[in-house]
Amino acid sequence: MSASKIKVGIIGAAGYTAGELLRILLEHPDVAIAFAQSSSNAGAPVWKVHADLAGDTDLVFSDRMPEEPDVLFLCSGHGKSKTYLAGAGLPDRVKIIDLSADFRIEGDGNDFVYGLPELNKAEIIRANKIANPGCFATAIQLALLPLAKAGLLQDEVHINAITGSTGAGQEQTLTSHFSWRQNNISIYKPFQHQHLAEIGQSLRRLQPGFDKNLNFIPVRGNFARGIFASVYTRSDLDENELTDLYTGYYQDAAFTVVTPENPSLKQVVNTNKCIVHIEKHGDKILIVSAIDNLLKGASGQAVQNMNLMFGLSEGAGLRLKAMAF
Repeated sequence: MSASKIKVGIIGAAGYTAGELLRILLEHPDVAIAFAQSSSNAGAPVWKVHADLAGDTDLVFSDRMPEEPDVLFLCSGHGKSKTYLAGAGLPDRVKIIDLSADFRIEGDGNDFVYGLPELNKAEIIRANKIANPGCFATAIQLALLPLAKAGLLQDEVHINAITGSTGAGQEQTLTSHFSWRQNNISIYKPFQHQHLAEIGQSLRRLQPGFDKNLNFIPVRGNFARGIFASVYTRSDLDENELTDLYTGYYQDAAFTVVTPENPSLKQVVNTNKCIVHIEKHGDKILIVSAIDNLLKGASGQAVQNMNLMFGLSEGAGLRLKAMAF
């Protein structure tokens, strides 16, 4: 292992997000993977679980942290990161990027920085601990941050967003297996999805007086990956003013692109991009936001955060090609 490369460790390395993380990091020019931990798969080759990596790595799952990394990615389920860190005894020099929901909400004793680069880039650069945003939360926030920054969220916000089955995780459930999901869609957790808390937190950071409802209808889609969000609210600006507002806000964003064309999901699947499109309809603004839930909504954004934390090019290892068709 090159001494000049960043030593990476992954806890909970057998799930979907960890598989995508491994795929990215194996090709990252500045990274060496020190270990991939999975208690249930210890001793097995990584490619036995992540079959797309066959021929790409001889890495074997470990049942523990065999050496101290420079950065540790936590990819276990929600609620497990707090338990792990409480007993791990990690030194302060080890940077942590948590992909669970455990540290996303600000509060006493929470020293994690919320890892949405389009919102907190300066803080991420200085951080030792990152709480990676949720997938729905990423797509919806990127649709609304420019309005909040300008203090222009005046009314309730209405959100319909559909997600692929990988958003439910690797463990099979009634609503994630093929025979249920194929040729089928359904609504779940309407108006009460867990990502609403972090979305509201970010919007109020930019527009402290915002107290209107976020009316969110999440939809299970009959496809594997991606999130396509349609968001609308009232706005007094015309379409040209709104376009200038959004392009100005995202002019320095490495992966968020404002496009004049109505986007499709395949433009972002397999990339770390978010594509944002805006239209004016009467007194309403319609914002379309599309991401890959496993990349910009999870592992890609985690690597983007790592790059910022270590002073690397923000796009290092993340120039990925969309599926297109």
